[in-house]
Amino acid sequence: MAISNIRYGEGVTKEIGMDLQNLGARRVCLMTDKNLSKLPPVNAVLNSLAKYGINFQMYDNVRVEPTDQSFLDAIQFAKKGEFDAYVAVGGGSVMDTCKAANLYAASPSSEFLDYVNAPIGKGKPVTVPLKPLIAVPTTSGTGSETTGVAIFDFKELKVKTGIASRAIKPTLGIIDPLHTLSMPERIVANSGFDVLCHALESYTALPYNKRSPCPSNPIERPAYQGSNPVSDVWALHALRVVAKYLKRAIRNPEDREARANMHLASAFAGIGFGNAGVHLCHGMSYPISGLVKTYKPKDYNVDHSLVPHGLSVVLTSPAVFAFTAQIHPERHLEAAEILGADIRTARIKDAGLILADTLRKFLFDLNVDDGLAAIGYSKADIPALVKGTLPQERVTKLSPRSQTEEDLSALFEASMKLY
Repeated sequence: MAISNIRYGEGVTKEIGMDLQNLGARRVCLMTDKNLSKLPPVNAVLNSLAKYGINFQMYDNVRVEPTDQSFLDAIQFAKKGEFDAYVAVGGGSVMDTCKAANLYAASPSSEFLDYVNAPIGKGKPVTVPLKPLIAVPTTSGTGSETTGVAIFDFKELKVKTGIASRAIKPTLGIIDPLHTLSMPERIVANSGFDVLCHALESYTALPYNKRSPCPSNPIERPAYQGSNPVSDVWALHALRVVAKYLKRAIRNPEDREARANMHLASAFAGIGFGNAGVHLCHGMSYPISGLVKTYKPKDYNVDHSLVPHGLSVVLTSPAVFAFTAQIHPERHLEAAEILGADIRTARIKDAGLILADTLRKFLFDLNVDDGLAAIGYSKADIPALVKGTLPQERVTKLSPRSQTEEDLSALFEASMKLY
């Protein structure tokens, strides 16, 4: 099990200047995005850096849903700056960009594809020492403050891929629920769907002792190892928090209790999936994001088309869990019960359908777009979506049920319309 150190509590961001002082940091790189640079979370960090006299340079050019090009731009900035510590303030896009910048600045002679997951990149193990990275999440979704994963759009192939290595996980995650109060409704919803799927996928993933072959050396052991007894605890707990608080957090921005709990649930699910891994919802989500045409989501202030990550993941969830449930149906049924299904008279063989229906009802209640068709896809796009899923072996191999290209086509087709 690998996780970052975590500090939680209202207002803990004000301690970040002291943390950097304690690390002996002389040149700090502060990464964020253009929208956030004007908002209270970044302000809180800047105040703390000023108070403790920390010398820093700010990079606010992070792209929401990063690409290989936007990663390279941030890496260039990091190499020039010769920083001895990093601070990432933002959602998954900012934290992942900062992880990549730290990695390649520490390994200046490496080619970009050296550390990118196979089969797209070479997937080399990271053996260079990285600088300390403090992550300050401002959304309640990716759990990126706890994981050694950095995801981006690889433009040339129109697929999302990433870098996965324990070496890139943040040194410290500062989880300050005050930062969630500036999140608009749809951002709360879409980031919450990511937490939901992280928990469901890691709990239903192929068990760790069935994933083979065993690595010949521990350094080769992947970050994503399959469901395991420790991740299970975190995934189930995160699922219970989502069931209790997500709707409240979306519907009422003033509900501090709900928003604080979702902020924590994001980290809990991160600890779970950061070690167990995710499977088909995430594997299929990468081409859904990568092949986006004209869709622009409500509440996202961006100048490019994008499908928010949590939305791209959750739209296939009813179809995926109906498909995977024949393996470990009892886990699927347990998840459905946590999300509100009455399973007293349920038959175990119906576990997948029950979980799928429970998810559909959950999404319908929250006004989620009616399937892939509502975000601009049609049946004609299915071959391209399948083609974009095939290279995502790092996650698709963790599905408890193996899948053919025909299976993937059927899952995309079943996800075109939800209700």
